[in-house]
Amino acid sequence: MQQPPRATGIGSLPGTDIGAAHRLVFDELPDLPFLPELPARGVGADLTGRGTALLVELYAEVQPSGWRLADRPGRDARRAAAFLRQDLDVLEENAQDFTGTLKVQAVGPWSLAATLELRHGDRMLSDLGAVRELSESLTEGLRLHLADVRKRAPRAEAILLQLDEPALPGALRGTVPTASGFGRLRAVEEPVARDVLGKLIQAVHDAGATAAVHCCAPDVPVELLRTAGADHISFDASRLEVDSRRDEQLGEAIEAGVGLLLGVVPTLEPPRVPGVNQLLDKVLSLTRIGFSPRQLAEAVTITPTCGLAGATPPWARQALILAHRTADALADKAA
Repeated sequence: MQQPPRATGIGSLPGTDIGAAHRLVFDELPDLPFLPELPARGVGADLTGRGTALLVELYAEVQPSGWRLADRPGRDARRAAAFLRQDLDVLEENAQDFTGTLKVQAVGPWSLAATLELRHGDRMLSDLGAVRELSESLTEGLRLHLADVRKRAPRAEAILLQLDEPALPGALRGTVPTASGFGRLRAVEEPVARDVLGKLIQAVHDAGATAAVHCCAPDVPVELLRTAGADHISFDASRLEVDSRRDEQLGEAIEAGVGLLLGVVPTLEPPRVPGVNQLLDKVLSLTRIGFSPRQLAEAVTITPTCGLAGATPPWARQALILAHRTADALADKAA
């Protein structure tokens, strides 16, 4: 059974004060708070660095070209692990009495492979065998991570793991650049992408959690994510072009019980701040695919369009408030 409309964030927030970030999230998103990520802290707090901190028996370090596999954990790996540990310690302080659903985020296997280099310098995405090894390592790391989150939020009813896959559409199209930047890596076939992602999602389910996949590209592969087993698909509704085929895929996803984390609140403060009714209209535009406001309310969670790391702190707060108020307005519309 679907949840009533809720609001949450994508994951990242501005600033470096993790305590303040947790207070913001639990204050403004009581129905679906998330584990904040603060990339402004530097190396190790970025999307790829945070992903490397979850790997089991694979290590990485920062080179001039970016994160690269290493033979042993060094300063960069220790820094990434320390950030993650600190974040979980603060979560433990704030989530002792929390009884709802808690969302945590991690980079997905395809986006990690597109940004992490092999030891000789090419991207891991160039070697499907290496991608599978990476995914297996990440899967085991996420299993341990989810168990740790449950210990730190002992009364949480459920855990939702969001896999961030911004590079997945590029991997499928063959537009991910080589490490040198002078070429493009060969496109990944959809069955291969689905298989790798599906095995990881199944492991998440086996760990007692549900899985969302976030992709803010305009060509989010809805059907692939649904058939890979995602419980929720997260995307930027403002960038999703009206397309009859994609509308059909969204309809099939909703009919199959897949939830939509719908990004409608601007990530950066616009010249004219949208009102709740304007944001609600963006949600209700999906009635074009044949669903009533009540059905959309059962399927939709309201979010900003993407992460808020580049926002000002006042706008980050306002964006989360707007998401929450829009979710309330959707509930009223469906009543």
